[in-house]
Amino acid sequence: MQTSELKNLKIAIVGAGYGGAAAAKALSLLGADVDVYEQANQIREVGAGIGLRPATMNRFRQWGIFDAIAKVTSPSEYFEILTATGDPIMKETWPADGEQTHTHLIHRGDFIDALLGVLPEGMVHLGHKLETVQDKGDSSVLTFANGRTVEADLVVGADGIKSVVRGQLFSDQGPVFSGEHAYRAVISVDATHGMAVDDNLRMYIGRGTKVYLLPLRHRGQVSFDITALCPDSTWNPQVTKDDLLRTVEGFDERLVSITRDLDMDTVNVRAVYDIDPVDTWHSDSVVLVGDAAHSMLHHQGQGANSAIEDAGALADALREAASVKEALALYQATRKPVTDELQRISRQGWSEDEINEVFPGQKPAAAAPKE
Repeated sequence: MQTSELKNLKIAIVGAGYGGAAAAKALSLLGADVDVYEQANQIREVGAGIGLRPATMNRFRQWGIFDAIAKVTSPSEYFEILTATGDPIMKETWPADGEQTHTHLIHRGDFIDALLGVLPEGMVHLGHKLETVQDKGDSSVLTFANGRTVEADLVVGADGIKSVVRGQLFSDQGPVFSGEHAYRAVISVDATHGMAVDDNLRMYIGRGTKVYLLPLRHRGQVSFDITALCPDSTWNPQVTKDDLLRTVEGFDERLVSITRDLDMDTVNVRAVYDIDPVDTWHSDSVVLVGDAAHSMLHHQGQGANSAIEDAGALADALREAASVKEALALYQATRKPVTDELQRISRQGWSEDEINEVFPGQKPAAAAPKE
């Protein structure tokens, strides 16, 4: 689209999470008039650590915000998968993207704070819970619970796994329970019994349980995550310390000790959900990004990265196409095959038998040093 057309484009983004904040930055750089509407009255990101892949960091460099993100991260060289007792299965450097070779490990709260911090003051409107979206073809109208109504040339649905935008316009299928729970806490490096000695991600797998140690050494902390099989589909289930300890029976005693020492008041507990692939992500004036479009299980660590890539691809498409309608079709054609495959792979989880499909030709790292 021509620069003059982009500058006259009014864009309303629903949701101020990773996808919404990234889309706001990318689209505002086109010169468009962008506003973000978030249902929460304050932004508070719970959870633990994530890894921002090299391609994601390249997007931040492209948008001129690399330093703002990087200063609250630790650059990581590689990730390692081990058995429950610490025997190596595979060890691999992060896939590079041009000159960018590091994955940057970051706390979720720091990440969303950094993203929102690079947006112009007044762009994000809190306390706006979306009730309805009316697609009028060349524009759409949003109605919020506080009584406000907004009309925009383009609505970006970045409102997460329970997306109102997706549910009203594209798919009425709800989230799908994975049969797993995730238990997440941020602990001191000193509480890891010497298991966090560098800035590299390690995952221990055994008996349907996966334990992740993701260092956040720039904070003096480690993200400690347990993902375990459980039939309880309650969105925010109630669990005890004994429940957690049962999931790590037979694991390295240091991991058991970390679990035993956890303060349950600091553990984020949730049932793990994703969504089935959505056939269509857009109309002529509404489009989905991030979890609203393709919420996926966390086993590949691609949820936040995919949301950032969506934002970049949407901005690219608007720049390259002749109209909003053509841009949205180009965006979906670019991103949907990628995220469909990531959703498929993520549903496999990480078993020793399935690693070869995710990393074709990867041989077990029998000679890799133990920690």
